[in-house]
Amino acid sequence: MRALVVLAAVSTCLAVAGAAPSAPAPIPKVDRFDSNRAYTWVRRQVALGPRPAGSAASRRLAVQLRAALPRGSFQAVPGGLRNVIGRVPGRQPGRTVIVGAHYDTKDLPGFVGANDGASGVAVVLELARIVRSHPVRPTIVFVLVDGEESPHGDGADFYEHGLRGSKVAAAKFQAESMILLDMVGDRQLRIPREGNSNRQLWLRLRAAAKRVGVGSVFPPGTTGAVADDHLPFIREGIPAIDLIDFDFACWHRRCDNLTAVSVRSLDAVGETTLELLRTL
Repeated sequence: MRALVVLAAVSTCLAVAGAAPSAPAPIPKVDRFDSNRAYTWVRRQVALGPRPAGSAASRRLAVQLRAALPRGSFQAVPGGLRNVIGRVPGRQPGRTVIVGAHYDTKDLPGFVGANDGASGVAVVLELARIVRSHPVRPTIVFVLVDGEESPHGDGADFYEHGLRGSKVAAAKFQAESMILLDMVGDRQLRIPREGNSNRQLWLRLRAAAKRVGVGSVFPPGTTGAVADDHLPFIREGIPAIDLIDFDFACWHRRCDNLTAVSVRSLDAVGETTLELLRTL
C-alpha cells in the first residue's frame, strides 16, 4: 500500500510496537460480502508483480480495474499517472460518499504489496459489485488512486511527493464523507481508530462492525495519526476515516505476499464497510 508516514512530532513511521499477537478475524454473522471473490482480486494484482506508479504492470492493472468498476473511467494525475473511478447512483439524490484505496505499490525490488495495496483494492472492487446490484442511499464514488507511494522515500516530504492521486480526486469530488481502505487483509487484523480519522464516522463504523459480529477487529482506542490518502479529503473539508492496520510486520518488505493475507480479514472488513454504507 501507501508509503505510510505518521504525523507525530515531525514525521515518524508508527507501528504499534510490543502488541501481543492477535487472533484471526472472527467470522461475520452475515454473508453478503464474497471474500473469496475479493481474494481472487488480491491474487490477480500480485500475479502482475511489483506495480509502482507509472510502471507497465500498474497500467495493465488500471485497465482491469476500470473494466471491473461500475461506470469505470480514468482520471488524469500529473506525471502520467491515472486514478480509476467508478460510480453507483444512490437512492437519495444530492448525497455522495467516496470509498477508496490505492493500487500502486512501493517501488522496492520484489515488493508485490499483497496487503499494502492489493487488499484494499480487492475489498473496494467487491463492494462495488455488491452496491451496483443493491444501491444504497448515497451515491457511492469508488476511487482507486495512483501514486499514493512517494517516489522520494518516506520522510518528511511524504505529503508533498506522495498521495498524488488522492490530491487530484479530493479536489474534484464533493462528498459528505470518505472511507479509505488500506492494509486491511493481514492475518492478525486489528484496526483501532487512526488519529486523523473522523471520530463520529469511526463510531458508526465500530457500531457496524458490532452488528455484523466482528467488533473485535475494530477495538476501542486511537493510534498515531498516519499520512494516507484520506488526508487530502480532510483538507478539503470532507470527514474521512482510514481503515489501516499499521501493526504489520511485513510493511514495505518482500514478505508482504499472498501468505500475509487472510480471506477472513477481507471478509470482516468487507462486511463491516458494507454495513456502514447501508446505514449512511
